[in-house]
Amino acid sequence: MQNVQPALSSPSSGVVITGGASGIGLASARALAAVGRAVAIWDLDRRRAQDAAAAIAEEFDGVRTLGLGVNVRSPQAIADAAGETRQGLSSIGGIVHCAGIVDTGSLEGVTLESWADGMDVHLRPIVLLLQVFLDDLKRQPGSAVVATASINATLGNGINPVYSAAKGGVLSLVRSLADRLARDGIRINSVSPGQIETPMTRPAIEALAPGFFERRILLQRIGAAEEVGRVVRFLLSDEASYITAAEIVVNGGNISSQR
Repeated sequence: MQNVQPALSSPSSGVVITGGASGIGLASARALAAVGRAVAIWDLDRRRAQDAAAAIAEEFDGVRTLGLGVNVRSPQAIADAAGETRQGLSSIGGIVHCAGIVDTGSLEGVTLESWADGMDVHLRPIVLLLQVFLDDLKRQPGSAVVATASINATLGNGINPVYSAAKGGVLSLVRSLADRLARDGIRINSVSPGQIETPMTRPAIEALAPGFFERRILLQRIGAAEEVGRVVRFLLSDEASYITAAEIVVNGGNISSQR
């Protein structure tokens, strides 16, 4: 018979979280640290990454943390940070890609630069991260990856076509990479949040009339980043040992796009 004991803290290997100094990235880092997993917080803002790492180390006494300033648009920056991360953590068996930006100019606002920027932040780093950390992941039993997508990948949103396209690409890329990574025993899944209160979404939530988003959500409330972070923790754990190439939607029952 299979073991049915709780396994959220297994494996015990370290995890790299991009965009880890705020929002869903920070919530994921805290959730992982809560079960004893070491976390490397990568963020564009080095000071915020270091502050977040220090706060997590204080909150969860004894958990190893590392905060690095990393621009995930840059392949060289990712390679350099990977080297620093190996020195700071005893092992690396998980990756969470949460770094993100959002465009708000609709079709008329799309430029060659904004299109490339969206892909370079949301989509391309998944491949780059796996290339630099593949050997690390292969060495650790139970290694897994989570990429943040969005309900906009399937519902669509006319306000942010670059963001929506990039997140749609995340879903396809995850399925492709799952086929490749399975031969090495590595799982990869995506999480598609709905309306979650984060620093990136808060301006839109505050600018619109009360209840604008909630009326489209079956649970009738905006979600918390920690509600996504706990799902990320599950997917990186042995609790999810037979889940790969999947999209987990965390949206409170969102039934339509925003118009």
